Amino acid sequence: MRGRHADAYSMYKRGTRDYINAYDKEQGSVRSLNGVSKEIGNPSWKRSFLYILVASLASLLYGYHLGVINETLQSISNDLHFNGNTMAEGLVVSICLGGGFLGSTFSGLIVDRVGFRRAFQLCALPMIIGSSMSATAKNLWGMLLGRLFVGTGMGLGPTLAALYVTEVSPAYVRGTYGSFTQIATSLGLMSSLLIGFPAKGTEGWWRICFWVSAVPAALLALFMQFSPESPHWLFKKGRAADAEAAFEKLLGGPYVKGAMAELLKSERRGEAETVKLSELLFGHHRKVVFIGSTLFALQQLSGINAVFFFSSTVFKSAGVSSQSANICVGIANFLGSFAALLLMDKLGRKVLLIGSFSGMVVAMGLQAASASSLVSSSNEVYLSVGGMLLFVLAFSVGAGPVPSLLLSEMFPGRIRAKAMSVCLASHWVVNFFVGLLFLRLLEQIGPLVLNAIFATFCLLAVIFVKRNVLETKGKSLQEIEMTLLPPE
Repeated sequence: MRGRHADAYSMYKRGTRDYINAYDKEQGSVRSLNGVSKEIGNPSWKRSFLYILVASLASLLYGYHLGVINETLQSISNDLHFNGNTMAEGLVVSICLGGGFLGSTFSGLIVDRVGFRRAFQLCALPMIIGSSMSATAKNLWGMLLGRLFVGTGMGLGPTLAALYVTEVSPAYVRGTYGSFTQIATSLGLMSSLLIGFPAKGTEGWWRICFWVSAVPAALLALFMQFSPESPHWLFKKGRAADAEAAFEKLLGGPYVKGAMAELLKSERRGEAETVKLSELLFGHHRKVVFIGSTLFALQQLSGINAVFFFSSTVFKSAGVSSQSANICVGIANFLGSFAALLLMDKLGRKVLLIGSFSGMVVAMGLQAASASSLVSSSNEVYLSVGGMLLFVLAFSVGAGPVPSLLLSEMFPGRIRAKAMSVCLASHWVVNFFVGLLFLRLLEQIGPLVLNAIFATFCLLAVIFVKRNVLETKGKSLQEIEMTLLPPE
C-alpha cells in the first residue's frame, strides 16, 4: 500500500518537473503575473469574488458562535441549573475555545492532506453536530460537549478562510478580500446578538439560537462542493494541469501562464518538500513563526474577546441596557471592518495594525479611568461604554482582520498551512484562558487594574509591530517570500 502511494507521488513529481522543463523552454516569453498586469491590466476581481464569499461563511460562523453566548448565557445557566457559578459560566464560554485549539492545531495537517474544499466541509460538520447537541442539552455537561464540538469547527474555520483567500485572490485585491473575513465575523456576531435578544423573555429561545447556526454551516459544506481548489495546493501535490485549470477559473486565461511561472519559481526553491514541526520552531522559519505566534497572542491579550463574550455583563454593571449596548458593539465592529475593507490595500497592513493597537490603548485607558475614584458616577457610564465601543471600532479596523491575512501572506507556500496552525494555536490558548478567567479576575482585582493590564498588552503590541512586521501590500506571495527568506 505504501509502495502504491510512493509511486503516485513520484508520478506527480515527474509531472511537475516536466512542467518546469516546458516553461524553461519558453523562458524568454513567460512573464510573471506582475509583468503581465502591467501590459493587459489586472485580473478581474469578479472571477474570485463569489468563492471568497463562500469561504467567508466559515468566518461568519466563527463570529456567530463567538457571540451566541452573550445574550443567552443567563437563560442557559437558569435552565441548566448552574446560575451564579462564575466558573461554570466561564467554562461554557471557554470550552469551545479549547476545541478551537484542537481544530487549529490539526488544521495545517488536514489542509495539506485533503485540500481546502474538503477541509471546509470537515469544518462545517462539527459545527452542525455541536450546534444540535447544544440546542438539545439537558444539563451542563451536554452543553459543554456541544460547545467542544463547535469549537473544533471554529478552530478550523479562521485558518482555512485566511489561507484560501490568500491563495485564490489576485494580489491587488488580496487585502480587500482578506477584510471580507472580518466583515463576515462581525455580521455573524451581530446576527447572534440580534437573534439572542428574545432569550431573556422567551423560555427556551436559547435553543433556537443554536439551531439557527446549523443553516450557514450546511450552506458552507454545500457551496464548497462547487468552488475551485487552491491552485497552490494542487501544484504542491504535483497536479499542475489542475492548478492551471483553477487559475483559469479564478483569474482568466491570459493570466494563467504568468501565475504558473510564479509557482514554478517556488518549486525551484524546494517548496514541494514536506515540512516538520521542528523546522518551524527551530529552523530557517523560526523567526517568522515567532512573529506570527506573538502577534496572535497579543491580539487576544488585548482583551477583545472578553468584550465580545461578556459585554452584556459589563454593560449591566454600568446600568446600561444590554440589548442597546450590544447593538452598538455590533455596529462599531461592522463599521470598523468596513473601514478596513477600504483601507487595507491603500494604507497597508502595518499602518493599520499600529493605528489599531494605538486606538485600543486609548480606549482601554478610558475604560480604566471610568472605574477610578477620580471620575464622577454621572461620567462613569459615558467613559465605560464609550471606551468599549472605541475599543471594538479600533480593533476591527486593524488588529482583527490584519494578522490572519498578513501571516498567510508572509509564510512561504511550503509551510503556509502548518505554520498558520502553529501560530493560531497560541491564539486559542490565550483566548481560552481569557474567556475562562475574565469574570473571576473582574471580581478579584476589579475593572481598573484589569483594563490597565489589557491596555499594557496593546501598547506592547504597538512596539512589537513597529519592530518586527513587514509590509506586504501589493506584493505577490513569491515576492514576499524572497524578501523574508532569501536563499541560504
